[in-house]
Amino acid sequence: MTLLRVSNIEVLYRIIMAVRGVSLEVEEGTIVALLGANGAGKSTILKTIMGLLDDQPDKGTIEFMGKRIDGMETEAIVNMGISYVPEGREVFPELTVWENLVMGAYTRRDREATKKDHDRIIHTFPVLEERENQLAGHLSGGEQQMLSIGRALMARPRLLMLDEPSLGLAPLLVREIFRIIRNINQEGTTLLLVEQNVKSALAIADYGYVLETGRIVLSDTPGELMANEDIRESYMGIRTEQSVKGYQRYKRKKRWR
Repeated sequence: MTLLRVSNIEVLYRIIMAVRGVSLEVEEGTIVALLGANGAGKSTILKTIMGLLDDQPDKGTIEFMGKRIDGMETEAIVNMGISYVPEGREVFPELTVWENLVMGAYTRRDREATKKDHDRIIHTFPVLEERENQLAGHLSGGEQQMLSIGRALMARPRLLMLDEPSLGLAPLLVREIFRIIRNINQEGTTLLLVEQNVKSALAIADYGYVLETGRIVLSDTPGELMANEDIRESYMGIRTEQSVKGYQRYKRKKRWR
């Protein structure tokens, strides 16, 4: 089943055409990675899906579970089953860890089920249980990222959208965050993942889209994307034999000018 379908959307962000005719699909039960450099439009796409950009998109449609959601209020989109973890975590620093988690369930009225989800989330993130009475602003960057993901899960989403979850984290914590993301998916949540750490993202994804200057320029399975020379060189810093030879020819020409 196609859980999310984005069809030919265009988004004017301030005075810049940030997204240009983007189409993508997310199948239920999968992890889909949206890859690209800074400024490519990745975060804008997530915000557009979430209804955070004032009646965007300017063109195109967004469907969730077969129903159009473009133009809907963000609260209604959350109620339908989409949660969003923004870049930079954006926890409530003056609230405790427990209070942040409760805020994630603000649209729910099923108190007993909410309590069970809370217990499941702190089991997933044991450090949050240890810090439940601590102010979120006093947590480390990795702990805040775990809290931000846990808060989003408190809404019990069918689709969880993550924007740069590894940003600013030490390599050991990056591995832990991606392990947690994979576990969340294995427990039944579908994920749309925006990430600059291409190698780690493709290691857990089922499908990937590559975005450049607001357009999808490539989409394929992780294996095919990892084998693509342009992807390996541009996003992973891996120079292929062909690219090395080309660079050497360029240096020789430059030397003899």
